[in-house]
Amino acid sequence: MRDESCFLLEYELQWFAKDGDGGEKTEPATAKKLSDARNEGQVSKSQELNHAFGLISLFVMLKLFISTMGEKLLGTFELIYNKIPDIINESIGGMSIYSASTLINNVMGLILTILAPFFIIGFIVSVFSNILQIKWKVTTKPLKPKFSKLNPISGFKRIFSKDSLFELLKSIVKIVVIVYVAYTSIKDHQNDIFLLYDIPLFQVILLVGSIVIDAGLKIAIVYLFVGLADLVYQRHKFKEDMKMTKQEVKDEYKNTEGNPEIKGRQRSKMREASQRRMMQSLPSADVVITNPTHYAVAIKYDANQNAAPVVVAKGEDFLAKKIKDAAKENHIEIVENKPLARMLYANVDVGQEVPPELYQAVAEVLAFVYSLRENR
Repeated sequence: MRDESCFLLEYELQWFAKDGDGGEKTEPATAKKLSDARNEGQVSKSQELNHAFGLISLFVMLKLFISTMGEKLLGTFELIYNKIPDIINESIGGMSIYSASTLINNVMGLILTILAPFFIIGFIVSVFSNILQIKWKVTTKPLKPKFSKLNPISGFKRIFSKDSLFELLKSIVKIVVIVYVAYTSIKDHQNDIFLLYDIPLFQVILLVGSIVIDAGLKIAIVYLFVGLADLVYQRHKFKEDMKMTKQEVKDEYKNTEGNPEIKGRQRSKMREASQRRMMQSLPSADVVITNPTHYAVAIKYDANQNAAPVVVAKGEDFLAKKIKDAAKENHIEIVENKPLARMLYANVDVGQEVPPELYQAVAEVLAFVYSLRENR
């Protein structure tokens, strides 16, 4: 006989479960979760759209100010060129630190005057494009270091995720589009390029700038469409990432609104306390108007305290029967008036006066009750 052993393998079923507590994330994100995510800096925006706006503003600025920039660049070149003799003369005895710093400061000043408008406009466009996508909300939490990002397993998952695949395809599309647009733009000006050796330097700057700007504007416009497509994807991805499990929705509701079972018990106790107070004030009523089986409304009229009769108790079905039983125990008249009972039950709360449109009907009932008392 061969001894056969049985092996029991233990499986950790959590490895096969969906992300999130309570199962698969199928529920749309609540307003609280979206607000918390916004405070944490988690938003749906496209960096490609920001880059597209930046490129468009850059090349528009270049197109508008290419002539001015050319003049300033020539001025910078002329400044350095005119300083060459002084540098050569001083180099014999050693160029002074003052002369070198003065030349550097002058050149840096000219370069800054050329670049400053681009920095300012770039900053404004960057802020505007972000506000256009996600509105204004300042938070410093995304700047805090997160050591979870250093986890190699999580990093490995991100490398082979569908988001990484989408980013790869997007990069390939961008490269192909940029190369194609740049090639066609330069090809259209290939005859002008051969004139560069025969025209003055200033015209060379204008011609090269015009070619670069035309190609750049075409690339930026194509990039804008890429950014819009990326924005649609990012918003869809953010919506899917923010989804919650049914258990998460329940837990959030408990944390924000309180436990539904506890609140239900509290409402039940408040209802019982209200009914006890109502039944305690019932003996002071003058009459109970009934449906006769479904509704019962107790009316009291004291001319010294109220300008109109007051509803001191009302109930439906089981509670209506309790009101009628209490009325019999306290020798309170019970009058059957179906329309009036329904209208009082539906329109007048306990402790409120009877509305003017029901004065006539209630007065007739009270007059009937008072006449019965006098006869007794």
